[in-house]
Amino acid sequence: MAARARLIGPAQALEEAGRGLRFEVERGGETVPAFPVRWGGRVHAYLNRCAHLPVELDFNPGDFFDASRLYLICSTHGALYAPDTGVCMGGRCSGRGLIPLEVFERDGGIYLCEGIDFDG
Repeated sequence: MAARARLIGPAQALEEAGRGLRFEVERGGETVPAFPVRWGGRVHAYLNRCAHLPVELDFNPGDFFDASRLYLICSTHGALYAPDTGVCMGGRCSGRGLIPLEVFERDGGIYLCEGIDFDG
């Protein structure tokens, strides 16, 4: 399958270490929730699935950061992930990280690169 880009939202919707945008991707024949956040001035996106258990991370739609705004957190059991890499930083994720998605920012939009499998 050839790679293509799909607009997932406006760039202005993502503030540094702020709320993320929920969207869906097709993976293995199923629709899976995903999200981008802005960290370090760049947009990073992941499947919205904890590495410990297949539950969504956000406790309210779009709330992915912990209270310190330093880590992404699983609202179910508190696993912490680095916002720029998805690497497990603590908790029950036991070294397993989030599954990244390739995104880019252009002309005021955030785009998902589709047709590329990133199982990280």
